[in-house]
Amino acid sequence: MGYLGFSKTLLSRRDWVYLLSLLIPLIVYNLALKAYSVASLPGSNGADSVLGLMWSDLFSNLGYALLWIGLFAAVRERGAFRRVVVILFHATTIFMLVVATCAHQYFRQNGTTLDYGTIAEWIPKFEELGPIFAYDVPTSAWMLLAAALLYVTLGPLILTRTIGWWWGWPERSATEASGVFFSAAFGLWFLAFIFGSLSLLIGTTTLARDPVVNMVLTGMEAAAAEDYDSYVGEHPATRAELAQTPDTEKRNVVLIHLESTRAQSVTPYNEDLKTMPFLDELAESSLLMERAYTTVPRSSKASVGVNCGIEPPLYPGPEFEPGGIPVPCLASLLKGQDYQTVFFASTSNTMDNFDAVARGFGYEEIYSSEVMDTDGFQVTNTFGYEEDIMLEPSEEWLKAHGDEPFMAEYFTGTGHYGYECVPNRYGYESFSEDEEIDRYHNCLRMLDHFLENLFDQYKKLGLYEDTVFVLFGDHGEGFGEHGRYLHGDTIYEEGLRIPMLIHDPKRFQSGERVEELSSQIDILPTVLDVLGYEVRNGQYPGYSLLRQLPADRTLNFSCITNRKCLASLKGDEKYIHHYNNEPDELFDLSEDPLEEQNLASEWSKVELDERRQNLLRWRAGVDAMYGGE
Repeated sequence: MGYLGFSKTLLSRRDWVYLLSLLIPLIVYNLALKAYSVASLPGSNGADSVLGLMWSDLFSNLGYALLWIGLFAAVRERGAFRRVVVILFHATTIFMLVVATCAHQYFRQNGTTLDYGTIAEWIPKFEELGPIFAYDVPTSAWMLLAAALLYVTLGPLILTRTIGWWWGWPERSATEASGVFFSAAFGLWFLAFIFGSLSLLIGTTTLARDPVVNMVLTGMEAAAAEDYDSYVGEHPATRAELAQTPDTEKRNVVLIHLESTRAQSVTPYNEDLKTMPFLDELAESSLLMERAYTTVPRSSKASVGVNCGIEPPLYPGPEFEPGGIPVPCLASLLKGQDYQTVFFASTSNTMDNFDAVARGFGYEEIYSSEVMDTDGFQVTNTFGYEEDIMLEPSEEWLKAHGDEPFMAEYFTGTGHYGYECVPNRYGYESFSEDEEIDRYHNCLRMLDHFLENLFDQYKKLGLYEDTVFVLFGDHGEGFGEHGRYLHGDTIYEEGLRIPMLIHDPKRFQSGERVEELSSQIDILPTVLDVLGYEVRNGQYPGYSLLRQLPADRTLNFSCITNRKCLASLKGDEKYIHHYNNEPDELFDLSEDPLEEQNLASEWSKVELDERRQNLLRWRAGVDAMYGGE
């Protein structure tokens, strides 16, 4: 029997049209999206490079097609079972379509692959992600997905009936109802199994995997992850409290959170880039940390490090829950010393659920954009407005409470993705030929004007001299330097290295510098040292930046996506572990600050294994302090 004869015997003409009218567009759509993503990678070298990362997708889609051809062959007889198969065919195809589209859009926005860990984190936080889906996903992407879903739902039925009517096919032929071809179906299922297995084996990195295959495998990897025994008990700072000393001065403390502000994009760390001249002027009479880092490049995680003086949980959740932080944070400690506390944010409460986060830190009063006058103020980012929106409520609060010692935090949002700062009330300057980086830098320039306005407010109210100001970036931002965008999984210097300085009008007048590695967890002990307080009944892990730091200090870092990447920095040696996403990396930052030359091949397997094992143990130990993942 020839091929045409076999195909007619295997399935009716209607079934072939019905199946192929859905399978062929799906396969073309999936492969086109993957080819576009791969071709957009930095250093992509033509068709061979693209094809090399698409074999998993090719085999996966071919296996999927053979699976359904076999199922339709096995249920040629009309009945309830066939209807179930048809419904499942459409449902699973819709699922594959949504996953492929989301994975493509996620890769375009972040430069990393979408995996099980990311989806698991999204599900309980859909309200927070709503503004991102509404404003950041292009309309064209929504239209493409809607058109594809509409076709998947109704297209095969309409197309099959139209072709059948055009060619005069009978509604139901006798041959369509004859026999159930299980032998042929089993043969097709066996081939589908072979191709499915190949799609798993060939995709050795997450980018080289089919999106659905990657979702399944990363879920299995997370479930089977090696378990490192860690002591689960009371954190050393759980019972910490402050005691006054002869040096104690109850001065005001102000934390200024610079959202998505990377060190390389601000003037004190890059004198050729005049994005933040006021911050540069401030740094001349401040204690500036030359090599300051965040532990996890995410706002809520960074805020745990700054406010609570401990490394944040490396998995989603604890900082959003009452009692989720296992130690007293700075606001709570100072409240015990009769300080008033307040938290201002130019963003909405949907920004990383900061209403709950700030309350967990111990702030008594919280003012977000929802309770501020927004008339005349510019929307500058996904979640909020320009920072000047905080000036009026800040002045009102300070006039009412400034006669007593207080702690205040100002949470800015203008540096966050969206970068909607061109034009703005402070004019425009050209910083880059790259349009997105130029908008980002103009947002930092706009943020700099707010800092100047805020300091002027404190001076006008007579509070400046008696206030200690701490300015810090929560994390950096990627613009494709290493194929990654935004910040969550940007484990490179552009994502981790931040500006951090302490401005005290009573000291550092000549400008002082900390050249050793420093972390956000050093802010709490440094502030307490400046104020002259002693910590009793507990110990925080950070160091006072007023004192000599250990020369052999190692800083550890984590991406926000589970099992995406970890890194450690000791001296100038930076090691990055990517799990199965891509090969591990090692950089010498003293010779290669842009992290372009991977030196991992020059190290022995034993040395690399030790760095990786230390990171995995660190991760398990940090999470154990929060009750585990």
